Amino acid sequence: MAESDPREPINEQAVVNMYNAMRAELNQIYSKITELEMDASEHSLVINAIEPLDQSRRCYRMIGGVLVERTVKEVLPAVQRNKEGIEEVIARLNEAAVKKKKEIADFEDKYKIRIRKADSEVKDDSSKKEGSSQGVLVGPAGSSE
Repeated sequence: MAESDPREPINEQAVVNMYNAMRAELNQIYSKITELEMDASEHSLVINAIEPLDQSRRCYRMIGGVLVERTVKEVLPAVQRNKEGIEEVIARLNEAAVKKKKEIADFEDKYKIRIRKADSEVKDDSSKKEGSSQGVLVGPAGSSE
């Protein structure tokens, strides 16, 4: 019966490897989303900076590593289209992340996987809270030697 599904893991180590691979893939999706959100934010800054400018004003744009001189009238719509495209990709990646999270949850349920913290990590967390006050020690304001 185990041979019916080629993705069916053979032993416990295979289950762990598949689970770790799925988690790594989810992390990659999240890092790509973060990267694209930064790009969209930069596009928004550019749009906000050049929108109020005169449409015939000279404007420079990097295209494929080459700096090209255009006008605001030509550059603004292109930057807006690029931003919209980035936002569409972000939406698709968010959907993929939701599907991958569901797939991981189903996998956890199927193989009864539980994530647990090691005892040492729990102890470290409590000790960090007690002595984690970090500050700058500054001498008296009036002393000058």
